[in-house]
Amino acid sequence: MIAKISGLRQTEHANDHEERQMNDVVSPSAVAEKLTDHWSPRVIAEVDNSYVKVAKVKGVLTWHSHDGEDELFFVLKGTLRIEMEDRDVTLNAGELFVVPKGVRHNPVADHECHILLFERKSTAHTGNVVTDKTRSIEEQLGSAR
Repeated sequence: MIAKISGLRQTEHANDHEERQMNDVVSPSAVAEKLTDHWSPRVIAEVDNSYVKVAKVKGVLTWHSHDGEDELFFVLKGTLRIEMEDRDVTLNAGELFVVPKGVRHNPVADHECHILLFERKSTAHTGNVVTDKTRSIEEQLGSAR
């Protein structure tokens, strides 16, 4: 289920048959807990021209950058390390970090970790790099399997 905060639009996931009202509360932690695939973000809300996503992650994603967009990582559960060329940042539950646009980074979770992402709708999952872990926006919206 996607809740649009600005404009209040609801979109139903293919696997979510329950109709919801526009002002429903969404639990990012509960949605992340139900995910089965690692590194496969799910859009849970829209805020103006941005998506709020959750993901269950483990292992290494890939080195990439987003030339025109910042990317916010917020850890819901576990620990996430974001490797960058000039330093590494380690985030624990309840902590967030914004990777500035254009900065090459590689998210790593040694153990399963649940994260919330806040990024523009134009942000490609793995920037200009395509791997077997890259997910299209249709997959992130839950309309593709």
